[in-house]
Amino acid sequence: MPIPNAVAKLSIPMVISSLVTVIYNLADTYFVGMLNNPIQNAAVTLVYPVMLAFNTVNNLFGVGTSSMMSRKLGAGEYDKVKTSSSFGFWGAIMCSTFLALICTVFKNPLLHLLGADTETITATSNYMFWTVNCGAVPAILNVVMAYMVRSEGAALHASIGTMSGCILNIILDPLFILPEFLNMGAAGAGLATFLSNCVACLYFFSLNIIKKNHTYVCFKISQLKYVTKDISLGILAVGIPASIQNFLNVTGTTILNNFTAFYGASAVAAMGISHKLFMIPSQIALGFSQGVMPLVSYNFASGNRNRMKNAITFAFKIMVPIMLTITLGYYAGSKQLIQLFIRNEEIISYGTIFLRRMCIGMIFLTTDFMVIGVFQSLGLGKNALIFAILRKIILEIPLLFILNHFQPLYGLASAQSITEMVLATVAVIMLLKIFKQNQNVSRET
Repeated sequence: MPIPNAVAKLSIPMVISSLVTVIYNLADTYFVGMLNNPIQNAAVTLVYPVMLAFNTVNNLFGVGTSSMMSRKLGAGEYDKVKTSSSFGFWGAIMCSTFLALICTVFKNPLLHLLGADTETITATSNYMFWTVNCGAVPAILNVVMAYMVRSEGAALHASIGTMSGCILNIILDPLFILPEFLNMGAAGAGLATFLSNCVACLYFFSLNIIKKNHTYVCFKISQLKYVTKDISLGILAVGIPASIQNFLNVTGTTILNNFTAFYGASAVAAMGISHKLFMIPSQIALGFSQGVMPLVSYNFASGNRNRMKNAITFAFKIMVPIMLTITLGYYAGSKQLIQLFIRNEEIISYGTIFLRRMCIGMIFLTTDFMVIGVFQSLGLGKNALIFAILRKIILEIPLLFILNHFQPLYGLASAQSITEMVLATVAVIMLLKIFKQNQNVSRET
């Protein structure tokens, strides 16, 4: 089909799904914020790095497997598509179970590492129990299965599965959190998240049973005996750099929260609300770039490099104006956006400045996400790894120390924006190099 139609078919469901995911993340913040208790809000913020760590496994077996599946579909190697999906599914189960066990056994040291103190440790522990100790497996598994379904081009089914859990979470949040109902506070938000992720997993299992004769997505453990070096290394070559990138994200967020915690629970809560609001445009950009991935992978593997290039270029033409518009809206309405979640004047004051500094980097973030998506689509794990190291180790983490020294607290919110500006320049150079390398490859080759 025409590229605009293909991009729309693959990306729009993914963007909608990403937005619903953000809304359900915001729902935790919103309903916990209704308690007007900085400690409960801080609990949700402090556990966020661990939940961000889920993406390490999501990317290892979700991004890595879906890229391999799309490339094998493009090459017509359908048996390897099934084997790849089974490898990704059981790998996700093993790693998520291990992650949950580690967080349970080392709970107390982990809570202190996250920045919890005597004031916030109880609420943080209660929230982490449901979202991490109990919830790691369903949270990771439903995302990995969505990636697999999307790799076949079934973006709508992938989005419905993800959204089913998100919508349930939004419904359950007020029932579990608010004092007029179960009055569980942050722990109630965690329980709602756990249940919603279980429902999302049930959707994907049911879909796989219904479509068993019309899908290459396979969860059978028996398929693991067909895993070859080509399949395992192909998945890991894309998945490991993506996982390292998210591990570095966790590290950066943990450092940020520890710096922020020095200024009190109100500062932590404000930073958390600002980050949740920033997730809306960042998830739009991420959803769009991830949605285009199967189209890029398939056309790359089938030799149609002109279509691959045109798909990437078209995606940029759509996303850059959208993100520029959102940036202007966020900057102008930052105070009003923070006020939607809490009525504490100190938190609103902090949050307004934080959000304005964060939103400056939005348009550059779009470029970075798109280029990382291209790396993953083409199996260029080395490029993605270089990008991840440049983002966190060389730029953002050192900037957190430097900016907090020269502009205590408020400088922390500028680190990511400065990082994305530098990375966008590098991203464009790397993308142009990829285009040049593939400009003479035709469908016939």
